[in-house]
Formats: sequence, C-alpha cells, structure tokens
Amino acid sequence: MPVFLYHSVAVDPPSWIAPFTVSPGTFAEHLDLIADSGLRVVPLSRLVAAQRGGPPLPARAAVLTFDDGFDDFRTTVLPLLARHSLPATLYVTTGALGPGGPFPPGSRMLDWDRLGELDVPGVEIGGHTLTHPQLDVLPAAPLRAEVTECGRRLADALGHPVVSFAYPHGYSSPAVRARVREAGWTSAAAVRDAFSSAADDPLRIARLMVRADTDRDRFRRWTAGAGAPVAPFPEGLATRGWRAYRRLRERLDVPYRALG
Repeated sequence: MPVFLYHSVAVDPPSWIAPFTVSPGTFAEHLDLIADSGLRVVPLSRLVAAQRGGPPLPARAAVLTFDDGFDDFRTTVLPLLARHSLPATLYVTTGALGPGGPFPPGSRMLDWDRLGELDVPGVEIGGHTLTHPQLDVLPAAPLRAEVTECGRRLADALGHPVVSFAYPHGYSSPAVRARVREAGWTSAAAVRDAFSSAADDPLRIARLMVRADTDRDRFRRWTAGAGAPVAPFPEGLATRGWRAYRRLRERLDVPYRALG
C-alpha cells in the first residue's frame, strides 16, 4: 500500500524546500488520481494496527502523511482533504513552532496555537524531533533528547499522548529505532521510496516521497501499486555505506563538499 509523504504544498516555497514542494493544483490532482484509482485512504493508525496483528486493511488502502509542520497544511492542505473527507498524519518538528527554529528564516511554519487548532478528528499529529537532525549520526544523549522531548512537548501542548513519529530525512538505524521504541512511540515512518504493507516494520514504515519533479505518470503508477518495491526488505549496502559516510563527516566536522 502506498504511504505518501508530502512536505509543503505551496505556490512560492522558499528555495530550500522547493524541490520537495508541490503546488496546490498538483496536490488536488493527486487526490483526484487517488479517488479515481479506487484507493481508500485510511488513518495511519489502521496501518499500524494491521502491522501489529490487528484487523486487516482494506484490499486497496493508502495513507497520507506530511512532514515538518508547514503552515500551508492548515491553509491549503486541510481544506482539500476535507473536500474529499480524507484523514492524514502531520509530523511536526517542535522546535520550528516558535521563533529561532531549525529551518531557514522565512520558512512559513505552524505555531503552537495553530497546531492546537489542527488537533481534530481526521488529523493525527505526530512527532518529528526537536530540531530535525540526522538521528543516526547523533551521540546517545542528544538522540535521547530529540526523541523524548519532542513527544513530551507535543503531549503537554495537546493534552494527550502523541504516539506516531517520523525520522527526519528518513534516516534511522537499529540504535535509533530502539531509542524510539523506548521513548514510547508506537510507530515511526521512514522514507525508503517503497510501498508499505501489513508485514512492514511499524518502526520503519516505508513511504513514497512526493517531490516537485514527481510527474503525473509516476504518481498514477503508484496509485496502481506499481513503480516501487514493497517493504519489508533488508537494508542495502548502499544505505549502510551512506550512513557510515555521514557519521564520519559528523565526527570530523567537515562540510559535505570537503569530503565529496
């Protein structure tokens, strides 16, 4: 089943997020393609329940997720979802909900008051760390803070537990997933550019990232269940090598291009 990953839905996004932004018109077209394909959009919790041995999913199911916490989820995405009566999960970087956050100046993010307004039926709010780091290169103490403090702040603000998590950049590792589990998160979304399934790991849910250059034909193929592998599958050598490279870069405090 496709678990679609979006970031911003906007006409004039800042340059840093533009490659991962789709226009409102494109997003509306995607919702039409989903409807035309016969997919049934279900809450993320339905997928997680099936992965943990609960009730089976509908034969043709999909999930919609949104990372980071852009304000356009409130102004643009939510009205389009409501028009189709579709649920979604919003993963929020809590440090971006106030001034001086981790994203570049001019980024149009939600604030705490507006986040509370989104805590309504049909929207599941999840955690996306405090500052959006690459979790799999962090030492133990910062890792623990990013994973646990994010959940605590969301629970305090919303008045109820928040149990769904997403890894920034999609990066995790066995140690990161163990920390996420210990912190009380019951699911965690990765990327992997693959379909998820009832057999997928609920702490490493595969998603299909929708980018600015995701054309209509590719999206249509995804709605038909084609064009990507199906999780679970083993972590490849390339993934492990890329993690080792990023860890080395972090330890040496060398800019990306200096090692490249």
